[in-house]
Amino acid sequence: MSVQTLYSAATGMTAMEKKLDVIANNLANIETTGFKRGRANFEDLFYRHEVFPGAEDSSGQFTPTGISIGLGARLSSIQTDFRQGAFQQTSNQLDVAIEGPGFFQVLDPSGQIYYSRAGNFSINANGNLVLGSAHTGRLLEPPIVIPEDATAITITPEGRAFVQQPENPQLTPVGDIELVTFINPEGLLKLGENLFAQTDASGAPTAGTPGQEGRGLLRQNALEASNVEPVRELIDLITTQRAFEMNSQAVQVGDQMMQLVTNMRRF
Repeated sequence: MSVQTLYSAATGMTAMEKKLDVIANNLANIETTGFKRGRANFEDLFYRHEVFPGAEDSSGQFTPTGISIGLGARLSSIQTDFRQGAFQQTSNQLDVAIEGPGFFQVLDPSGQIYYSRAGNFSINANGNLVLGSAHTGRLLEPPIVIPEDATAITITPEGRAFVQQPENPQLTPVGDIELVTFINPEGLLKLGENLFAQTDASGAPTAGTPGQEGRGLLRQNALEASNVEPVRELIDLITTQRAFEMNSQAVQVGDQMMQLVTNMRRF
């Protein structure tokens, strides 16, 4: 008896284990600002062809179907779902959500430019807008400096940033927030810390004004929540568990059949 059943079922168990890792990461980031859920995709492995479709049989006829035994499954890719997350209204004037496509671009201390959907900005000691902690945050690009005496900050949907100063009744412009788009955002490399990096698969970034050329608009005093749907993830969790159990059952059945064949030698 062939042991292919054991190996094929084992590939199914491995594939379901990796899908479970993806689901667990989605659920872990259910409260992460700007997080985009992952989706596991699978593909079947090679086939052992015992008879090819269209082969000529003993009577000279062409067989309408063949005999092909599959060798299991494997993870083919993990796609990032960039659907819009819900908006959470906040009282922080430095919270900015993106409504539509696009990414903020930030400058890492290493000199690299990274991209993010999170808009929980802070002001560092030099007055620069930074993403994340004011001490270790990454500078927004292009840079925006908030004056020390600013009493209020206004950011328009098109990215124009203004400040209110005590002795000036007029709003003073301090810069523009740009958004970056990619031809294939799913090709971006996930780095953690709400950051993405450009790759050959994503294509080159195109920066511009929010609301133009397909870019989204900005919404001040709001953050984009994670787009993870708890009910959907729980359903996927249950179906993944059942698929793993069925593959493990196939391993057990294959082992029992091999044991029966082995015991026949005793008779």
